[in-house]
Parts: sequence; C-alpha cells; structure tokens
Amino acid sequence: MGLLDGKVAIVTGGGRGLGRAHCLALAARGAAVVVNDPGVGLHGESTHETPAEAVVAEITAAGGRAIADHSSVTDWPATEKLVALAAGEFGHLDIVVNNAGILRDRMLFSMTEEEFDAVIAVHLKGTFAMTRHACAYWRAEAKRGAGRGGRIINTTSGTGLFGTVGQANYGAAKAGIISLTTIAAMEMARYGVTVNAISPIALTRMTDGIGVLPAGNPVPDGAPEGFDPQDPANASGVVAYLASDAASWLTGQVLRVDGNRVQRLRGWRAAGEYRSKSGGAVEAEELVTGLPEVYGTAPAGRLPDPVLHGA
Repeated sequence: MGLLDGKVAIVTGGGRGLGRAHCLALAARGAAVVVNDPGVGLHGESTHETPAEAVVAEITAAGGRAIADHSSVTDWPATEKLVALAAGEFGHLDIVVNNAGILRDRMLFSMTEEEFDAVIAVHLKGTFAMTRHACAYWRAEAKRGAGRGGRIINTTSGTGLFGTVGQANYGAAKAGIISLTTIAAMEMARYGVTVNAISPIALTRMTDGIGVLPAGNPVPDGAPEGFDPQDPANASGVVAYLASDAASWLTGQVLRVDGNRVQRLRGWRAAGEYRSKSGGAVEAEELVTGLPEVYGTAPAGRLPDPVLHGA
C-alpha cells in the first residue's frame, strides 16, 4: 500500500525541476497525477515544448496514472476547468500542489510594470486561482455529503521570507503566498482541507546562476554516497507527506526544506518594544533614542547596514 493510494493530485509547473520531482514522488506513492505545464520558458515566453507529456510518460512507464494539461495558471477559467478535469478523469480531487513560476529579475528602479505584473500573475494570482477553485470544489463536495477533505501545498521561497536583491516582484509574490496559505488554512479547516507551504532550497532553472542558494551548501555528514543537497527531489518527500492523510493535523504552516533538513518556520513575533514615557501615544522625538535601544544599538550611533526583518 502506498501512502497516497487512491488520491488524485494536480501539480502546476509539473514538467520540470521541483514540479517534475513532485509529480514522480506523488505517483510513486499511488496518486494519480494531472501534470500541468504550458511548456513556457523561464521568463514565461512560449517555447513550444511539451515537458508535461514527458513526465506523464515517465509515470505511466512505471505503472502509474497521469495525464497532461497545458493551461496557464494565470487563466481563471482554465484553472477552474483544471479542477474539473482532474475530478472528471479520476473521479475526485484530493491534492493541489501550487508550484508554477517564472522570473523577471531586475532592480526595482529599473523594473517595468509588465515585469512586475507577469511574475505576480503566475506566482500569486496563479496560486490563488488554483486554491480558490479547488476550495470551491471541496466545499461543494462537503455540502452534498461527499467530502473527502483536501490538501493544498503551496510554494514560497527564501526571497519571500528574507528578501533577495533584484527580485522585488518575485519576493512580493512569494510573501503573498505565505499570507494566502495562512488565511486559506483558517477558512478551509471546517471542510477538512489543510493548506501548507514549502520553501525549498534547490538547484533548478529558476535558481541556477542567480546567487540565491547558500554558498557551498555542503553535503551533510553521514549522507549516502551521491546525495545532492540541491536536488529538487529533496523537497518532494515533504510534499508527499503533506499530501497524505497522515498530515491531517498540520495546517497553515511553512516548512523550509534544505538538503536533508526540514525546518519549521514561524512568522512575525515581537522581539522587543518601546513604551512611551507619558503612557500615551509614542512621540517621534522620544524614538530618536528609544527605538535604537530596542535594537540594542547605541542611541547616538547608526547601524552600519539597514535593519531588515530577518536580522
């Protein structure tokens, strides 16, 4: 018996990199998979390639069940049809893995409106569109007494968590996905639907050569021979677990996957405070010395670098 026997999954951006690895991992554990990938280039340009079919061929050759879909997650009606396709082809829908993405990197003072909109459309709107239509499906199923629950696994990144120079559009989208994950988890709990996000560290065409991976990223002690800490497949076991019934207790979470480690991340927490001397509203003048004290710096000094939220 596989961990996901009888389950049906949609994986967006499933033709390459992380998405391909997720599709293969889900299928290997018994899930039927809809491999969604329009076959576009790194920047969203048409390439006339068909990577979804290649992944479907891998799955079916291994005895699994899979079909390809070429729609864009930016297309609202198409994402609704994608949910219907999965349920119609395999009888129901249990899992959505939101993984599709593109890059249009540029310093923000040079970034165009189109470059910002394109990245937001694929990452944030695309994740919302798939999440919205899947949740509507599961809610309708629950109301007619046929609810099976559901699993949504979103994809964020270190840029959305900590920031990366040159990726204002991508970082804004990935940070938005974290908030969407939290809210969707709250709203869908009553229907037995969990919503979580992963932040994988992996070498893919989106990360190759752009300097977002930790320097070196050495092979951990005791790792089996040939283990690659930057292999996209390292995150797929986490995806398969989150997609399973065993993960029904976990929702609204972000898990960072780094080589052989899975880290639980926690959101914004108070790390210090300043209270007004008067007991009323804080005045600007008192923050001249008061706020540096919260950060542990000399009141008369200046921080050598900007204070970022991760510091």
